Amino acid sequence: FSTAAQQRSTGDECGPEDPHDEAKHPLSERALEHKAIKLEEQVRDLTERYRKALADSENVRRRTQKFVEDAKLFGIQSFCRDLVEVADILEKTAESAAGEAEPSNPNPTLKKIYEGLSLIEAKLQSVFAKHGLQKMNPVGGKYDPYDHEIVCHVPAEGMQPGTIALVTQDGYKLHGRTIRHALVGVAVES
Repeated sequence: FSTAAQQRSTGDECGPEDPHDEAKHPLSERALEHKAIKLEEQVRDLTERYRKALADSENVRRRTQKFVEDAKLFGIQSFCRDLVEVADILEKTAESAAGEAEPSNPNPTLKKIYEGLSLIEAKLQSVFAKHGLQKMNPVGGKYDPYDHEIVCHVPAEGMQPGTIALVTQDGYKLHGRTIRHALVGVAVES
């Protein structure tokens, strides 16, 4: 009995008959509603931040993947530039050997050298194609500053001005990206 009386006197037992509780109850409800609204705003803010962070990480992942794919495709770009120069030398040598190995020339060695050079040139072009390296053939097409470099102007005889009349050095593309511009002569009005 003594502990129950002591609890009532210290206010440990709160009942509906306590007049102070009725005044505090509406105030705490308002405070709880205000706190709930703030928490909902925080949840919305954090959800929005999460969505943005997720979108950013997805963009970074896509960019990184694209960078890796480009590195795989174009990692051999400088090597291809060097090989293209070798292909030019081989082509010029084959043309020179073709001029020397005419049917009127009885030398069979020159004819065999020409045939060998032609086979090597064909094989080199097939290897280029296998790896996405293609020779441009711009004669008769429109001049494009991204693919061609003008070295001269040629009078337009039977060609529209602005079209490519001759090629002094072949251009090459690696998977659609120009790695060496074609040196061209563009037709102009006489």
